[in-house]
Amino acid sequence: MKKLTAIVGTARKRSTHKAVLQFLKNLQSLGDVEYEIVALSDYRLDLCRGCKLCFIRGEEYCPLKDDRDVLIEKLMASDGVVFASPNYSFQVSAIMKAFLDRLGFVLHRPRFFGKTFTSIVVQGVYGGTKIVKYLDFVGKGLGFNTVKGTCVTALDPITEKEQRKIDGELGRLSKRFHERLVKPAYPVPPLLNLMAFRMSRTSMKLMLNNSYRDYTYFTEKGWFESEFYYPTRLGPPKKAAGSFFDSLATIMTRRRRGAPVT
Repeated sequence: MKKLTAIVGTARKRSTHKAVLQFLKNLQSLGDVEYEIVALSDYRLDLCRGCKLCFIRGEEYCPLKDDRDVLIEKLMASDGVVFASPNYSFQVSAIMKAFLDRLGFVLHRPRFFGKTFTSIVVQGVYGGTKIVKYLDFVGKGLGFNTVKGTCVTALDPITEKEQRKIDGELGRLSKRFHERLVKPAYPVPPLLNLMAFRMSRTSMKLMLNNSYRDYTYFTEKGWFESEFYYPTRLGPPKKAAGSFFDSLATIMTRRRRGAPVT
């Protein structure tokens, strides 16, 4: 049994909620899954103040006492996750953005490895495709195995032709998502992911120290010495690429600090 959680950035049980429900029911028809739809409007989410305490000291020092950790626990307990939002002013909804901002420290210290992710954006006219790209980018940064999301157009009242198009798009997304969901949870990382990890960890090792939570977290996880965030077997080309990225990050960091490059 796979557990799926859909985080929905709207209180209205209209187009976005219906699209998510349809997607989840499609998945149930493809395999043994259970799901929960989480409306962010049912939870308290305060606005991030940008104090950076979560970055420097740790997320437990955040002065905001809201439902952030409750929502993170739901994500951690899931095999698959969906972020869904209507297109509001060519971006995610305000409450979805507030939620993503409250996860800012996870982008520094990703942790949702082995979990499948996708996004659904519902729009009235246009602009939603860029929002999908944004949500998918965030999903990768949080550590998820990300499946390219989809944007559907749902005007009110909806025509039969428009509904058939939505059905097709959600059906295709369901199949892609399910295929990723049943694959090995920890795949060999793509080159871009490997580059992001090796360059960020190397620059962090050179720039920070034990007074920073990012540094101690990476130390605890063994990430300063590992090939990637999770155990994986890199072939010779990617091993060489990883070493190159480490060297490049070292050069760039030393130049930034004004130290001699040897």
